[in-house]
Amino acid sequence: MGTMPTTVVEIHVPLHRASNLPDDACAFSWIEDVEDFLAGLEEQGEAEVFDDGEEDGDAYVFFVTGAGEKELLAVASRVAALQGVPPGAFAVVSDDEAEEFGLGRRVALPLSRT
Repeated sequence: MGTMPTTVVEIHVPLHRASNLPDDACAFSWIEDVEDFLAGLEEQGEAEVFDDGEEDGDAYVFFVTGAGEKELLAVASRVAALQGVPPGAFAVVSDDEAEEFGLGRRVALPLSRT
C-alpha cells in the first residue's frame, strides 16, 4: 500500500495591475508580501510552502501544504485578505500527486465567516 497523497492548497490571485501606481513602481508588489507572509507561517509551523509561486495565465499561484484542508484554506483566506492583494482570489484543493495545478475543488476567497 502506498502513502496517501499530501493535501496541497493552491492560492490563485488575479494579476490585476494596481491603479494609480507611479510608472516606476512594481505593479505586483503584493507577490513579495504574500511570500513573506507565507514564510512567516512556515517559520511558525502553521503551514509549509509546497513550491515556489508562479504565474499561470492571468493569475499568480502560491502553493501551501503541511496541515489539514481546513487549516490550509484558512491560510489561503488570510492571504486573500492581505492589504494590496487584488480581489478575486480563489483556492484550489489538490494534492501532491496532481499532474497539473488548477484541477481540484475550487473555493472562493476569502472564506465567509459562517
